[in-house]
Amino acid sequence: MFHVEPIADDVPEVAQKIFGSRLELAVRYWHALATDGVEHGLIGPREVPRLWDRHILNCAVVGELIGDGESIVDIGSGAGLPGIPLAIARPDLRVALVEPLLRRTRFLAEFTESVGLDITIIRGRAEQPGVIKEVGGADVATSRAVAPLEKLAKWSLPLVHEHGRMVAMKGATAGEEIARDRAALAKLGAAHIEVVECGVGVLPTPTTVVCAERVPRRQKR
Repeated sequence: MFHVEPIADDVPEVAQKIFGSRLELAVRYWHALATDGVEHGLIGPREVPRLWDRHILNCAVVGELIGDGESIVDIGSGAGLPGIPLAIARPDLRVALVEPLLRRTRFLAEFTESVGLDITIIRGRAEQPGVIKEVGGADVATSRAVAPLEKLAKWSLPLVHEHGRMVAMKGATAGEEIARDRAALAKLGAAHIEVVECGVGVLPTPTTVVCAERVPRRQKR
């Protein structure tokens, strides 16, 4: 169980803008990552000074791309990124975290239970039939630093309904990945593929995201 002492003096001002009345939940998540997350190897000790900017806030602003009340499946969730920041910033969303490693799912379960976040946690891999059966048909599949784009699409698209979206947090090479994998993505049923920046004018460095829509695959003749 988590024993949390909020550290208000360490919270950047922009966090209030992003999380609003739920800022305390975000602070508690920061503390959980900085303590139990480091202890259990989910977060490197060197990441602690930049947990807000590099991990929590840049995940939360991805909510700009998600509609009211939509359902999210966060694949390879790890320490809960981006799923937990999204669930804190956007309580209207229905969030499921998919993670194969037991120690990580334990961390996720203990934290979400301790703060009362209504999040579904699934231990498994995104491509497993049981996972697809349990959380498939979502509006959005999110991910962060999980895999190259083609592989990520193979895992993400089966988890969303037709015209649902893959929203993958990527770095500066996002455009290059799209150029490299565009033909393969089309075969997988990905369309309207684009690079989007979230948090422009809010964060010093906006979050780079690759978005794609799931469409029916072309039938072979």
